[in-house]
Amino acid sequence: MRLAECVEVSAPPEAVWDYLAEPDHYLRFMSGVTRWEVRGDKRSGKGARYRMLIRIGAAEVGGLIEMIEWHEPRDMAWTSITGVDQRGRFRIRRLPRGRSRVELRYQYGVAGSGVFGWLSEQVSAPTLGRHVRRTLHQLKRQVEHERLRAEAESRRRSREAASA
Repeated sequence: MRLAECVEVSAPPEAVWDYLAEPDHYLRFMSGVTRWEVRGDKRSGKGARYRMLIRIGAAEVGGLIEMIEWHEPRDMAWTSITGVDQRGRFRIRRLPRGRSRVELRYQYGVAGSGVFGWLSEQVSAPTLGRHVRRTLHQLKRQVEHERLRAEAESRRRSREAASA
């Protein structure tokens, strides 16, 4: 099953990338994700691995994933190593006036399980579709909030420097 959604973010691609490149942020914006833990010595970048679980109904499914693409600040993609067969990709594109278009593509399946696998994909599709949409909207909110916070801090420092 393939899912794809996109959102416009009021921040440049570099700001979106910086937020996505930090593994500690994933539990803050990834809807339905109950576990995102670094596995191995590499925290981020191509080859980094994570234990990722996502709640689908009463079950938590997932497994070990690895970042297989890392093209700063435009594309990152992962694939499953163990567990549920999945692939994901964040695409970030520059828009006018310091904005970005962020797309999340997610593909999953239950390999080799025949009709029961197909049925489980169909049953989980609405839930995963909601998770993909919420993930993008929560990412937008987090990145825009961080940008506003940084701008306010910069203004505060400027005022302090001017008054000193």
